[in-house]
Amino acid sequence: MATNDRPVGENHAGHGDHKSHGNHNGDGGHDHLHHRGAQRRALIAAFVLTAGFAVVQLVAGVLTGSLALLSDAGHLGTDALGLGLATLAVSAASSSTAGRRSTFGLYRLEILAALLNAVLLVGMAAYVLVESLRRIGEPPEIDAGPVLAVAALGLAVNVFAYLLLRPSADASLNVEGALLEVIADLVGSVAVLVGGVVILLTGWRWVDVAVGAGIGLWIVPRALRLGSKALRILLQMAPRHIDLDAVRHDLATIDGVVDVHDLHVWTLTSQMDVATAHLMVRLGTDSHAVLDRARELLESRHRLSHATLQVEPEDHTGCDEISW
Repeated sequence: MATNDRPVGENHAGHGDHKSHGNHNGDGGHDHLHHRGAQRRALIAAFVLTAGFAVVQLVAGVLTGSLALLSDAGHLGTDALGLGLATLAVSAASSSTAGRRSTFGLYRLEILAALLNAVLLVGMAAYVLVESLRRIGEPPEIDAGPVLAVAALGLAVNVFAYLLLRPSADASLNVEGALLEVIADLVGSVAVLVGGVVILLTGWRWVDVAVGAGIGLWIVPRALRLGSKALRILLQMAPRHIDLDAVRHDLATIDGVVDVHDLHVWTLTSQMDVATAHLMVRLGTDSHAVLDRARELLESRHRLSHATLQVEPEDHTGCDEISW
């Protein structure tokens, strides 16, 4: 059977059954640690930038009375918290090892951080929308000059943070969540910048309220998408890119296999999918050959390099009594 060499699963083999744990790639554990090291460095840098500039925007928002700046400052503060949580999660997952109680290490902390980031984003968007409705009838006076200056600086900070996180976003849902927050900040800075220009040229105070509400509305669907991804993983649903029927069919075509049951596929954390299955074989079949072929098939066709496979002779009974 094929498996990632860091998480450790439990084996309970019945009489006459064969289970196997094999290593999918000698460098797999090293590659995960290397990627997480790069993710951690990028997250730390983005956190320092975001937290520092959130303070600048908060002060500027209070001094200018700009809802757009205040909403963006609150959004940045929320993002800084999210980035800090993401950094802690990556650090904990990278330094943890499997133990008697945490047999898969602490990789799921990254997914919990991503879910919390989504909740924080939705909460921040709700606050901005409520504040926009409160101010829409009587928009305050806005000092457009400082608003423009702060928005321009914020745009530069967000572009730099985006460049830091983008290379790692495809490899981690946690970093993807952090990148989403930075993109929302970037869009917010552009919106505040445009709003400041319009106010400076026209004197339309309502534009500031509209920009603040627009930022909130832009954030919501993206935060919900991130939360949905995290929940799918926490609920151990099959990954969208894995066709379970195809996996079952391919395993059933292995010479000697007469039945495939108890097939489960789920995601441990970003880019770490896990599978378990029972393969029933004809009497006299070489179980080692079946395991080797199954391992090769799962990795090459379905990118499942961590799997636990139980090979059972066709006269074996009892496994079908499991009801869940």
